[in-house]
Amino acid sequence: MTEGPVASVVIPAHNEETVIGRCLNALTAGSRVREIEVAVIANGCTDDTVGVARGFLADIPGLTIVELAEASKSAALNAGDDAVLAFPRIYLDADIVLDDEALDWLIKTLTTPQGRVSSPHICFDLGQAHWAVRQFYRAYAHIPYLREGLIGLGVYGVSESGRRRFGRFPDLIADDLFVQRLFWSDERVTCHGTFTVSTPRTIRALVRVRSRTASGSAQLARFDGGDVADTSRTTGRTMRALLAEVLHRPSEALAVVVYAAVTLAARFNARRIDQGPWLRDDSSRQSPRGRRPEFRDGQ
Repeated sequence: MTEGPVASVVIPAHNEETVIGRCLNALTAGSRVREIEVAVIANGCTDDTVGVARGFLADIPGLTIVELAEASKSAALNAGDDAVLAFPRIYLDADIVLDDEALDWLIKTLTTPQGRVSSPHICFDLGQAHWAVRQFYRAYAHIPYLREGLIGLGVYGVSESGRRRFGRFPDLIADDLFVQRLFWSDERVTCHGTFTVSTPRTIRALVRVRSRTASGSAQLARFDGGDVADTSRTTGRTMRALLAEVLHRPSEALAVVVYAAVTLAARFNARRIDQGPWLRDDSSRQSPRGRRPEFRDGQ
């Protein structure tokens, strides 16, 4: 990197030894790997996340590894911001795999004086998922949120002026939704390239993940000065869209029923349990997987 890095990537990682290798390996496949700085923030790790990350020091010249004692994604994001300098700034979950075009397109899209936030197209890896999990994501592919400027679900980037719209990351579960709400719809860009999300394998794990999502949305509503009930408007819009899909395609009825049942269970669950700093799906982290994703958004 003779003229300095052209972008930075922040990767918060809590006990991700089984998946962070594939995340970092995907970065090495991109054409810009020697032009970026990458900060892996291992927070509250009790496994070998740090050891796996260190194995990439030779392949990613701009790699820095920071260790935090506290298991906290917001603390990790802030520590990552402290560890890097370059813009655009890309925030990448350790279990996400970018294809070899996504990083380049994120950099191109966000290298602008305008305030902008961007994510690539999303792919769901359903290779080992239970049939009910498959039905949930079949319906999920039709929700308005996924089709209208989706930002997050594992990776998002901001331009330099966009990053100046907020200071430190607040202590919120839904950091991606917090960032998305700082940008108008025409400032949210879905760029070329894809990123892969490994879905939960079991229905129990899926409810756990969706409980975290419900809790994060409710927490953000309170943070914004609203009420938890504010999230019901989004849910109502989603269900209307799914019911319209069923009227158009009756074959989607089972998928919508599963989606509704999981959503209701997750909302109930979110009200009665302590979400903790890193409540997540561990079923998809049991072993590295390299299966080809089965569908992408918009298909």
